[in-house]
Amino acid sequence: MPQFTYEAKTRGGELRTGVLDADDENAVGAKLRAQQLTPVKVSKKGFNISFGGGSVSTKDLVIFTRQFATMIDAGLPLVQCLDILSTQNDNPYFAKVLRQVKNDVEGGNTFSESLGKHPAVFDSLFCNLIRAGEIGGILDTILQRLAAYIEKNDKLARQVKSAMTYPVGVAILAVGVVGIMMVFVIPQFEAMFREFGGSLPALTQGVIDLSHFVVTNLFIIIGGAVGTFFGLRALIRSEKGAIAKDKLLLQVPVLGSTLRKIAVARFTRTLGTLLSSGVPILDALDIVARSAGNWVIEQGIQGARAKIAEGKNMAEPLGEANVFPPMVIQMISVGEQTGALDTMLNKIADFYEDEVDQAVAALTSLLEPLLMVFIGGSVGTMIIAMYLPIFSMAGNIKAE
Repeated sequence: MPQFTYEAKTRGGELRTGVLDADDENAVGAKLRAQQLTPVKVSKKGFNISFGGGSVSTKDLVIFTRQFATMIDAGLPLVQCLDILSTQNDNPYFAKVLRQVKNDVEGGNTFSESLGKHPAVFDSLFCNLIRAGEIGGILDTILQRLAAYIEKNDKLARQVKSAMTYPVGVAILAVGVVGIMMVFVIPQFEAMFREFGGSLPALTQGVIDLSHFVVTNLFIIIGGAVGTFFGLRALIRSEKGAIAKDKLLLQVPVLGSTLRKIAVARFTRTLGTLLSSGVPILDALDIVARSAGNWVIEQGIQGARAKIAEGKNMAEPLGEANVFPPMVIQMISVGEQTGALDTMLNKIADFYEDEVDQAVAALTSLLEPLLMVFIGGSVGTMIIAMYLPIFSMAGNIKAE
């Protein structure tokens, strides 16, 4: 689905910036109005390609945030901090962005407004936390919290990515091995069997017929696979396709429960960080919903947010959304009653991040034997099929 950057105003006249996924500009406008925002400017986000370094890594962002916090805490003026950090930054693209931010601040914009003009680098969560730090006069503390949050969120993402890298790699290897055997190895055996004459065992004949089909239709199969890949990708990027994918993933055994735990960890960590930094609860829930990464969970949070706006507490609407486990809802309820909701959310996040570690390890340990069985079964079946006629001929020679 295409991404659009936007500028919009709240009812109080405050300028908001960010990025939304939508089919077109009209859909962006509808989403903004649903959030009680008035669109000011909407533009399609282009490809972030630059041969001189056109992106900012998580590591770059964490280093910038921590260094900035140290400088602010030491009493350096904001503009001087930006000047120093832009000069010493090794990433040319990031240095350019920081210079633009510095110029905007010198031009009279607030720091958060200046950051908001670069949504590809500083997302809505980052800008809203900075805004809260500016209002509360605790910018250095907010920056330290931001750095810690980004690091933990990145760790969570890397855990999931590393867990899936091995199974995907093994699956690609398995398909490659089977393909090579079908195209190059089995035809060699077939030529040898043809010289010997006689009928072949059913399993051997079946594998040879399958090899014929693959060789004859090789380009069609490759084209079909490539077409299917891009077709599915286009479908998933559409709004209806993305919704169907998100619903389906949560229903998959083992994987669905793992994704829910990841969502809980991300939701509680992000919301806890926002609330402890002084961001209003409705704004915080809106930011958390848009960064949920799953349509079902996003809709559940947005539905709860609408009920909270009507005056309800947080725990009850979240429970009615049927998105998060009962234990999480109960702990949130306790946090609300004791007035320590942000602390409770961070404790839940710590617990579920450990749960994600175990869930990802369990998922990997489940996938590994399944992949091994698939590879062993596929390759083993072809080897047995090719050697059955040889064993049969050897038996006939002994009988004679």
